[in-house]
Amino acid sequence: MADRRDNPLARWRLNSLLPHHVIIFWGNYTTGESAHHFRQRGEIINSAIAMDQASKFYAASVEWDQYLVFCFGSREAATQFRDRWNGQFIDTDEVSRKGVWTPREGDVCNLYRMMSNQQAIRAITRAMIDSTGNMEPQQEIWPDRMAPIVRNTPAGRELANVRWGLPSSSKALLDAATKRADGLRKKGKPVDFDELLRMEPDGGTTNVRNVSSKHWKRWLGVENRCVVPFTRFAEPDPANKPDGGRTPNAWFGAPDESLMCFAGLWVPQWTSVRKIKEGLITTDLFGFLTTEPNAIVAPIHQKAMPVILGNQEDIEMWLTAPWEEASRLQRPLADDRIVLLPAAEPLAAADPQPALI
Repeated sequence: MADRRDNPLARWRLNSLLPHHVIIFWGNYTTGESAHHFRQRGEIINSAIAMDQASKFYAASVEWDQYLVFCFGSREAATQFRDRWNGQFIDTDEVSRKGVWTPREGDVCNLYRMMSNQQAIRAITRAMIDSTGNMEPQQEIWPDRMAPIVRNTPAGRELANVRWGLPSSSKALLDAATKRADGLRKKGKPVDFDELLRMEPDGGTTNVRNVSSKHWKRWLGVENRCVVPFTRFAEPDPANKPDGGRTPNAWFGAPDESLMCFAGLWVPQWTSVRKIKEGLITTDLFGFLTTEPNAIVAPIHQKAMPVILGNQEDIEMWLTAPWEEASRLQRPLADDRIVLLPAAEPLAAADPQPALI
């Protein structure tokens, strides 16, 4: 019998020898949807080998979506491959031994600040409608709070206050409801699972990384795109956590903390339970895209950073271009555009999202 340790596709071997992993959507088992025609699939595989002779690939899946994960020893080769085939970097531990990919969606930037004003936002985004009223600066914007975005609407480009946190996937809600039902059954309580699932709290998904997911694809069109203005954003900084204290945040932004924008998505009039005490509500929701970190963010947060639109041209592209073109903006911001800023006052700790009750 062959020794498993000699398997060239053993996960530990790929992770240690070929640590730069790029995932590409391959197709859907149920619908027959394919991201690439047959000849192009061969070209993708051959190009990986041409860029890095030692590269390997293996299959992964999310529900019925199928992916290929390409593993490279060279970061440069992996980056070239990703850019050519519109892939994305993933961590080596995101795919289980059974080949199930668990994308890291809400693992980055759950706190930001917006200290600019309506006039500046309208100028940089060319918003024609302002529905925010008297908009005050916001020192701390947390998940599930209202925050300004500029969105595409049938009436024109609108500056509006919207709730932060896109709808979570049906699988995430099903898993949460199943766990809750199991807990109730262990206590001997009756369970109406359909009602439990209908009323399962969904605090929302703040960040979107896996844009090839079926869950997000429906909202990638121009009509669901928005930009999210900010002046600085935070990442947890566990390396500077004091003994017995709370994890502080590292803050990033332009050197002068001038206005910038995240690339966002918004969903109109979504009905769900955001908090138990609210019950079912219908409201507009938003979130923003993430990507691999640049050299400024990576020393603090190695997994991801928000997608930041670097100039007015990028904002226009995000709000108007076909997805094939706009998707190229899901990339790290140039290193010279942001810096590590002094700690914000008052210092906000890197706590979990607000409770659902």
